[in-house]
Amino acid sequence: MPSTPMPAAIQTEVASLTAAVHQVVPAPTDTNVLVASWNLRGFSGLTPDWNPPEDATPKRDWRAIALIAAVISAFDVVAVQEVRRDTTALHALLDALGADWRFVCSDVTEGDAGNGERLTFLYNTTRVETSGLVGEIVLPPAAQGADQAATQFARTPYAVSFARNHVEFVLTTVHVVWDSPTTRIPEITSFATWMHEWAVRGNDWNTNLFALGDFNLEGPGTPLYQAFVSTGLFPPGELSQLPRTIFDSPTHRHYYDQIAWFSDVDDTGHVHNLLHGLDYSGRAGNIDFLPHTFTGLSKAAVSWRISDHYPLWAEFQLTG
Repeated sequence: MPSTPMPAAIQTEVASLTAAVHQVVPAPTDTNVLVASWNLRGFSGLTPDWNPPEDATPKRDWRAIALIAAVISAFDVVAVQEVRRDTTALHALLDALGADWRFVCSDVTEGDAGNGERLTFLYNTTRVETSGLVGEIVLPPAAQGADQAATQFARTPYAVSFARNHVEFVLTTVHVVWDSPTTRIPEITSFATWMHEWAVRGNDWNTNLFALGDFNLEGPGTPLYQAFVSTGLFPPGELSQLPRTIFDSPTHRHYYDQIAWFSDVDDTGHVHNLLHGLDYSGRAGNIDFLPHTFTGLSKAAVSWRISDHYPLWAEFQLTG
């Protein structure tokens, strides 16, 4: 916890960002569930100061944590990617969010491709609760032929079950390996296939399966995107054209981050969601924090304090 009060100027900055978030994200109600996903760039160490010198390392400080908390606090549960082995910033964020918040996270995926990362969920205990299931997706040998060991995910996907008003949903968060598109396709295909097989198994813990995180996808129609949706995972159309990173431009867009669930497409092309006790409200989006945080710094500088990714969110209504 900070040993000194938040400076007035930072209080004003946090208030500005909070107001901007509330203009975009629906208010919590008795019947909605607000789910988000955010890649927080290199979320690891922390400089314990409100206004450290420009050359301080790490760049992330208490000011950044307060601003990140202002965004995350608008949601019920948030999947966070790029939490590193050092969880100093994660624990500071939990303090900033307050006593009602908890987190669960995976262990670090070892090896160079794992990048020292954990996968994490932060959740508001007044809105949702964990409902028992925690697991990591590990591919069986049969995934690549019975006579050979399967190539595992670079960063092991992490699944946790949550419930709100007795309606359960399972969130599986992913950070797909960053490499050439041809390298990413097998990992995305393996994930989509595994998730579908889990979704259709009888007598399993698989109600309301969601996939969310940083899939390092390219745009609709590309082989990477087709691999993602090939088994029935569909993200809402409201997210399709939104920028994913603070470096996106109209001529150079990314589609890395997604929130998706299993759906059917009828003969007319209409998508039907296959959720039970939940219904997608048709409202989803991102949050542009740039105009409200660290104004005057370059985008690159902000990316190491807040992130290079925008958070994505979607709202669901309880029907059960």
